[in-house]
Amino acid sequence: MKVLVLGSGGREHALCWKLAQSPLVTKVYCAPGNAGIAEEAECVPISVNDFQALADFAQKENIDFTIVGPEDPLAKGIVDFFEKKGLKIFGPSAKAAQIEGSKVFAKEIMAKYGIPTASFEVFDDPQEALAYVEKKGAPIVVKADGLAAGKGVIVCSTLEDAREAIHKIMVEKAFGEAGNRVVIEECLFGEEASFMILTDGKTLLVLPSSQDHKPLLDGDKGPNTGGMGAYSPAPVVTPELEEKIMKTIMEPLIKGLAEEGIPYKGVLYAGLMIVEGNPYVLEFNCRFGDPECQPLMMRIKSDLAEIIMAALEGNLAEKKLELREEAAVCVVMASKGYPGKYEKGKVIKGLEEAAKIPGVKVFHAGTAKKGGQFVTNGGRVLGVTALGKDIPYAIDKAYEAVEKISWEGVHFRRDIGRKAIKHLPPKVLVFAGSKSDLPVILKTEEIFQEFLVPYRIVVASSYRNPEKVRSLVKTAETKGVKVFIAGAGLAAHLAGAIASETILPVIGLPLATGTLGGIDALLATAQMPPGVPVATVTINGSVNAAILAIKILALSDERLQKRLTKYKEQLAQD
Repeated sequence: MKVLVLGSGGREHALCWKLAQSPLVTKVYCAPGNAGIAEEAECVPISVNDFQALADFAQKENIDFTIVGPEDPLAKGIVDFFEKKGLKIFGPSAKAAQIEGSKVFAKEIMAKYGIPTASFEVFDDPQEALAYVEKKGAPIVVKADGLAAGKGVIVCSTLEDAREAIHKIMVEKAFGEAGNRVVIEECLFGEEASFMILTDGKTLLVLPSSQDHKPLLDGDKGPNTGGMGAYSPAPVVTPELEEKIMKTIMEPLIKGLAEEGIPYKGVLYAGLMIVEGNPYVLEFNCRFGDPECQPLMMRIKSDLAEIIMAALEGNLAEKKLELREEAAVCVVMASKGYPGKYEKGKVIKGLEEAAKIPGVKVFHAGTAKKGGQFVTNGGRVLGVTALGKDIPYAIDKAYEAVEKISWEGVHFRRDIGRKAIKHLPPKVLVFAGSKSDLPVILKTEEIFQEFLVPYRIVVASSYRNPEKVRSLVKTAETKGVKVFIAGAGLAAHLAGAIASETILPVIGLPLATGTLGGIDALLATAQMPPGVPVATVTINGSVNAAILAIKILALSDERLQKRLTKYKEQLAQD
């Protein structure tokens, strides 16, 4: 079987890499591809928008099916063009691709079929749009109607931001014809997730959940980009939430489009905002996400070529998607200046060293070859992707590879995947005796977040609500907690009360409350009866309590051992 992949980014590299693994596939072509893709497939110098040349090539080479990476050719009708020539191609028709190609079309379909999304209005006159935002206030979101390479959505925290966004899109035409109309919608607050399915128009095959990181800078700050990294699975998408997404969003959309006479085949991507456990659609895409595709391809065990052929033949119901249990994390390495102007031709060093790390694959998004060396040739240059037994392991492995790669002006976020940690089952449960103790207790957070250790902080008193303490300890053990930290002042019996209820290690954190400045808490915490030991740190010693908890966890965790070694080296250096 011969297959053709259209596109030239990291998503297409991941697809070529995955398809090449299929025993059914004898040859993978990519048009136009890039320097990295050339190591997995034969690159063909044809633009994704040159439909005639692509179709001629597919006919000449007897291509069994074509898969479309980017949205632009889909929105322009490449699927319709190929199908008229009797060529198999995986993706939606031009009409169906409007779900991404027109924000207005997508919002109106959602409104008609009761699919949860932010409230909105549509404008083709900038003055009317300005009047509306003045009336509604900020925060508010302004979206160009058409395709804008993932940069046409502007979240405006102030009215001035909204005015500038409208002017940029509708007056300056920063995104060309895509800005003839705008959608202005309410700003939803929650956590984003990416949810994708494969469909033959009847059966919906769920792909692993994932989460993208759109903003350029750590902490989700800075301008929006095409995506600075992604991870899979996204723990925010629980099995219960997945069921809700399917029933309230994906199934109604596919059914609704069919009722409109627009059958949808291919990949359907929903960019979601999870608000208090409920999913709302931010946007739909008509193809694999980029960079979400990279960790997805790393996690899928099934033969992708076999599944796509089944979808093309309308037999997707016969297929089941098998996944690796490991998590995958992709860190995008970008050129200085991206998503604005950037220079090309910078020599990339360290690719071979990064590739030697087990479980790591470096996908090329914007590279070229010059004098036998890989050089930068785009805004997003690489997608360094790693498999690990869980998300913290995958994060550390991805960044281990990232640190081996360099070029002049390289930029990447250092917090990809960290959002997932708060959704993982806690390994450390931290007790605060009262709310007034929280300012000191919360200092443990910085350490746990730095070491990517899942934790929870609860307020419970051994005096005021001993039953709550007992219940929390017992349920914590069943949920995977390995260490307890108990922070309290005065008589400070909290640590002892916890230790009497568990066989797990307990760390006492005496707090400087009362007239004795914590001396009483220190003595009370240290003086446990025989057989009920409590490890005790210094008064207000939040950092040491957290580090000790991590050292206990590290006894059976190689990743934490490496982290602690680096931490110790950094302390010595400082």
